[in-house]
Amino acid sequence: MTPEQRHKNMAAIRSKDTKPELIVRRGLWRRGFRYRLNSPRLPGHPDLVLRKYRTCIFVNGCFWHGHHVDFQSGDLLFTISDSACCKIPHTNRAFWVAKIRRNQERDREEQQRLAAMGWHCITVWECELKPLQREQTLASLAFTLNKIWLDDHAVRRPYPVLGEDDEALDQAAEEVKS
Repeated sequence: MTPEQRHKNMAAIRSKDTKPELIVRRGLWRRGFRYRLNSPRLPGHPDLVLRKYRTCIFVNGCFWHGHHVDFQSGDLLFTISDSACCKIPHTNRAFWVAKIRRNQERDREEQQRLAAMGWHCITVWECELKPLQREQTLASLAFTLNKIWLDDHAVRRPYPVLGEDDEALDQAAEEVKS
């Protein structure tokens, strides 16, 4: 590809209503979850916001967010190992490495800010939504949301322990028998 063609292709990639995001949205809607899209009030503008569950879901593209890309501590470009789902281009590699690192740092900061505000953050990766893994990923997401809701709404006080010499309990038992 010529640089102009590459630029045109990269510029055409959307940030909203992507195919992975639509897959997650349809899967959650079918399972009865209701959400808001790209909330401008929250840090990072999460893709999906479920207020009932105090949860933000980010649907990340593997390339743009460097899924499983190993950045070694040095700045040498040779020390970067690509992952199975994310290949960093060899042309203009320094630019792409810096861009992906910034994206990862920004993602981490935004999720820390959301956690400080009391929100749960879930990241769904594009490679987890391939046809063979899709249903398992969506079922796992639904399970996680239900667990979050149950944990947030659990009764925190223990049941009272009744002593053996509790006279009121004995009287109530006698009244039931008669």
